[in-house]
Amino acid sequence: MLRTTTASMWASSARILRQPLSSTTTRFSRTAAVSSLSASTRLFSVSAAASSPPPPPQHYNSTNNAAAPRHPRVLVTGSLGQLGSGLVKELRSMYGNENVVASDIRKAPEEFMASGPFVYADVMNYSMLERIVVDWRIDWVVHYSALLSAVAEKNPALALSVNMTGFQNMLELAKVHRLRLYSPSTIGAFGPSTPKDNTPDLTIMRPNTIYGITKLHNELLGEYYREKFGVDFRSARYPGILSADTPPGGGTTDYAVDIFHHAIRTGHYDCFLSKDTRLPMMYLSDCIKGTVDHLTYPTPLPQSVYNIAACSFTPAELTAEIQKHLPHFTISYPDAARPDFRQAIADSWPGSLDDSMARRDFGWKEEFGMERMVKLMLDKIQAQVNAEKKVASSTVTNGPAAMAA
Repeated sequence: MLRTTTASMWASSARILRQPLSSTTTRFSRTAAVSSLSASTRLFSVSAAASSPPPPPQHYNSTNNAAAPRHPRVLVTGSLGQLGSGLVKELRSMYGNENVVASDIRKAPEEFMASGPFVYADVMNYSMLERIVVDWRIDWVVHYSALLSAVAEKNPALALSVNMTGFQNMLELAKVHRLRLYSPSTIGAFGPSTPKDNTPDLTIMRPNTIYGITKLHNELLGEYYREKFGVDFRSARYPGILSADTPPGGGTTDYAVDIFHHAIRTGHYDCFLSKDTRLPMMYLSDCIKGTVDHLTYPTPLPQSVYNIAACSFTPAELTAEIQKHLPHFTISYPDAARPDFRQAIADSWPGSLDDSMARRDFGWKEEFGMERMVKLMLDKIQAQVNAEKKVASSTVTNGPAAMAA
């Protein structure tokens, strides 16, 4: 009797094992396994598994069913920001729309959604990121998700979580899935004891802001993963970035963007930095070009982290250049006795960078100096204002009141 019952149990078990698992069971098992592994072996945060993204496009040769050659598949986090949106556009022009997966935690504009794949990605959620990497067959990641300097100082705890845990998740993914990881650093990684003029790649680095501390941590951790695990980690220390395409994003150097909007729209700007605060700057297209050159270099370079820069100027020098085009533009500065909190941040940063190593190793070279940047920024913002006025005029002319008349 016992032998018969045992045999029946084995036969029943065999039949069950031969049956395919349902998709629900598969998802539950994978989530449970990842959660268990994460709890015991990972130090970074993991929350519930993400819902499935749209199926990525397949690249097969229909004649022999063999995989056809393909471009690298790139994931860009924080893609709705000033830098992310521009880089996504450039990479899609190089590799095809379907090969660049944009991500963010905000809903993208319709035009952006229509240009190529877009997925929700919380960089604090390891399992969600891993699902995207696997399902979309990602080869390279450009990690832009971070809180910038001024915003980070107002919420240090959130900055520590997003800037460090998010980056650590990406590093671990790069190690496990053999990804190339590009994550920019910043001039904020330096500090008040760093030499201010022509600051080299390797120097004293003791940042005194949460933003700078998180970025220096990421530089060192990325270099550790490169040496210890062979991760292809790449980074460049960005200066202030000027662009007319997106609004300022909470950085201390953003005065150099905001000033142009006020120059065109109001004719006056209240600057939050002192007139003599010198900082390194760069136009957005130069930053994207340098990033692409660094990212796409076929082999790992002698260094993981490089300075890149184009020019340096003060608010007073920028104002003088703007006034060559708009003579009636005026500016005011804070009372020296009551400086804005961002002044201390700017004072801890270099006034100019030595980027000779980037020029030597991957051919970095800027195209825009201050004069050319100013002219382009004014032209672009003036075009935006003219377009807004045209839309407003059209609304008044063709609106309900006009139709009723």
